[in-house]
This record gives sequence, C-alpha cells and structure tokens, in this order.
Amino acid sequence: MASSHCFENPPALDPACGGGEVVDDFGGQKAYVAGSAEAKAAVVLVSDAFGFEAPKLREIADKVALDGYFVVVPDFLHGDPYEPNNPNPLQWLQSHDPEKAFEEAKPVIAALKEKGMSTIGAAGYCWGAKVVAELAKAPEIQAAVMSHPSLVTVDDIKVRCPISVLGAEIDQFSPPELVKQFEQVLSANSAVAHFVKIFPGVTHGWAVRYSDDDEAAVKSAEEAFADMTGWFDKHLK
Repeated sequence: MASSHCFENPPALDPACGGGEVVDDFGGQKAYVAGSAEAKAAVVLVSDAFGFEAPKLREIADKVALDGYFVVVPDFLHGDPYEPNNPNPLQWLQSHDPEKAFEEAKPVIAALKEKGMSTIGAAGYCWGAKVVAELAKAPEIQAAVMSHPSLVTVDDIKVRCPISVLGAEIDQFSPPELVKQFEQVLSANSAVAHFVKIFPGVTHGWAVRYSDDDEAAVKSAEEAFADMTGWFDKHLK
C-alpha cells in the first residue's frame, strides 16, 4: 500500500509539454518519446501515479535524451492518472497494478530491441519503481534506477541487473530503514552492481515533483538526475 506521500505536490499535467513527441503505439502503448532513433542505448522512464503528461518527467526524459539515449515514457496508466481530489486513493491503486504494467513493458522493450537498441535501462519514480524492480528481476533490462520507490519489498530487490536506489530521508513508505535493508540484500549479492543513496532533508517524490522556486529542492533533484544518468552511462554505454 502506498502512503499519502505518493500523492503530495501533484504536477499540473500538460499533454503538449516536452521537446519530444507523443506516439499512439510504441510496443502497444501510447508513449512520449525523445532522442535520436539512431541511438544504440535506450532508457524507459516509468512515471509515478501522476502519469506521463507530467512536465518535469518529460523534462527529465528530454535531458536523458540529450545524454545520447533514445527515451520512452509509456502511458502505463492508460489516460487515468491519479487525480489529487480522488476520495479513494486505495481504489485507484488497486485498479492500477504495477505488475500489469510490468507485463505491458515487455513489448515496449521488444520494440526498442527491434529498433536496434543494444542496451536498455529503466528508471521509475514512486509507483513506477515497482515496475522497474520487476523488470530488473526478470531481467528484461541491463540497468535499473529506482527513485523514492513505493510498493517495493525486500524480496523485490533480489534483482539480476545493476541497480541504483535513490531514497528520501523523509518517506513514510520507503523510509531510510527500508532503503538500508535494500542495500543489505544487494550487498549480499556480489554478482550484481548496486548503488544506494539516501538524500537528506527531502521527502517522497523529490526527484520528479518539486518547486522551481525552492533552491534546495532543485539542487537535490539535479543531484538525483546526475546519479541516474551516471548509473546508466556506466552500465549501458
């Protein structure tokens, strides 16, 4: 069960935002795509509960694309992102199962391979981190990044590809204690590279939902972005 933190600081969704484009069918999913189709490495970004029309998520996608990746942000919520005034968040969560999104991600990854992508990574925020954990366990990808994960258990962290976990100091659902447990599990498996970091003074959602007027929040989000792209550069290029 996700905590109330999952739904704080909701973005103002904009279907037209971003420097990329929206396609109706990428591996069976409507998706935002950015970057050169000639790239040999790809990144799948999996949204939080607010979906693929969040401007900051698309801004992240555009910046990852500038680093030399072809980026896909699938609409795994199928046009039904969480509404901030939803009186029943648990019902919304029950009807948006990350396990289903994991199955839907497989054809997206297959489509990337068909386009000639030799390495593929995935990064997920909050709800999307659970999808990425499943992809990393399969393993359908070559590198994974989870930012302020929700719904991810210690068993989920038994992954088979390099993984980076970026946690928040103030997070009801993935508190530092749980993130440290993730690190213990990962440290026990020397065959899989890992990076675990807890960001001080930030709350759940900080990496993708923050105010541009908050200098400290912007700095922390930029640091999380640098950690993510650094991880992908290390394991996908």
